[in-house]
Amino acid sequence: MTATVVTKETRPGTTPAPDRVRRTRRRGRTVALLFVFPALLLLGALVVYPVLFSVGRSFFDASGTRFVGGENYAEMFRDPATLKAIRNTTIWVVVAPALLTGLGLILAVLVEKVRWATAFKLLLFMPMAVSFLAAGIIFRLAYDEDPDKGVLNAAVVSVHDAFAGTSSYPTARARDGQGLTKEADGSYRTSASVTPGRTVALGLVGVLPGDLPGDAKRASAAAGRTAGHGELGGVVYLDFTPGGGGRQGRVDPEESGLPEMKVQAVRDGKTVASTTTAADGSFRFEDLDDGAYTLKLPASNFAPPYEGVSWLGPTLVTPAIIGAYLWIWTGFAMVLIGAGLSTLPRDALEAARMDGANEWQIFRRITVPLLAPVLTVVFVTLVINVMKVFDLVYIIAPGPVQEDATVLATQMWLVSFGGGNNQGLGSALGVLLLLLVIPAMVFNVRRFRRSQR
Repeated sequence: MTATVVTKETRPGTTPAPDRVRRTRRRGRTVALLFVFPALLLLGALVVYPVLFSVGRSFFDASGTRFVGGENYAEMFRDPATLKAIRNTTIWVVVAPALLTGLGLILAVLVEKVRWATAFKLLLFMPMAVSFLAAGIIFRLAYDEDPDKGVLNAAVVSVHDAFAGTSSYPTARARDGQGLTKEADGSYRTSASVTPGRTVALGLVGVLPGDLPGDAKRASAAAGRTAGHGELGGVVYLDFTPGGGGRQGRVDPEESGLPEMKVQAVRDGKTVASTTTAADGSFRFEDLDDGAYTLKLPASNFAPPYEGVSWLGPTLVTPAIIGAYLWIWTGFAMVLIGAGLSTLPRDALEAARMDGANEWQIFRRITVPLLAPVLTVVFVTLVINVMKVFDLVYIIAPGPVQEDATVLATQMWLVSFGGGNNQGLGSALGVLLLLLVIPAMVFNVRRFRRSQR
């Protein structure tokens, strides 16, 4: 009878030998590496190689043939345009992420109390589907200084004119030698003094007949009226006869009065009476004391129309572009914070309400502290994003103020390819931008790993 020897390696249910485990693991790693290799190859070609090449290129001159060491890095901080780009990037990093995180938090909390919350979130998130190129073109038009093109200036001009009014005749002027003298402030005065009991005709030109108010009437009847005792009257008219003819300085039958024109009676340098012309251009001052007066047409009659705000001027161009950025990314911040808000323990909120806390106290003492991890991730993500902003700045800022709005990303492109043709200095700017982004990226990755554990 032959005995069968059963070893440990062949006994059913026993653990495989260590060398077999090692071979299995090695085989698994090889298969995994084969699957990952294409991605690693693309990552190396599209990320690692450009980074290493840029670092090396930053130590050479513009032609790339002469080694200059750290000269490009020193030049960065001597160039006024680069310093302005660093300043603008700092403004972006400080302002945009904080505003976006705050807006996202407020909207996420408020949306929870809205009946159509999903539709509202979709509406706010829709700008994320618009490319930065399209958004830049949209806001370039919206910020146009011409009120007939720019919707923002159209709104500003409408509000301004509703409260402050607008000049009646910005193009009107008096002919030389026709009894009116222009003052330094843009107003007109009668060359000679006038006394009560007289009627004075004040002729102006420069107003197209089509620009006259719809209620304007002919001035001939008003010019023929006589003034009573203590009364000083007159007419302000358009000294131009449609179709030609007529005489200068005289109110002809076909000439129109200028309604809504402000007229002042001045004596000894002080305005003693003020009035506004009627539809036929007539005006009248009553109960004036005897003496000599000067009639004045204030400068407000001839002031140029209010054109609105220069949104894309040197002063406001950066805040204007940040406004466009907020329009695009507010929905992103709101949705992320809203997702964190939906995971908050409702029992803590209800317990606070039962203890008598109002909504503001709950928001400040419970909601915000519990959302701190989510708010931090959103804030840091936006910091990384604004450091790389390029499209909006390049498209929205007009050429004359491009330097006033430039940030590190646009400055890097302008120096390298936008006319500077200095890839050495541009590479140094790219390395600086990379060094600024890396800490925020590392912080985000570490926080993500901690949250997973």
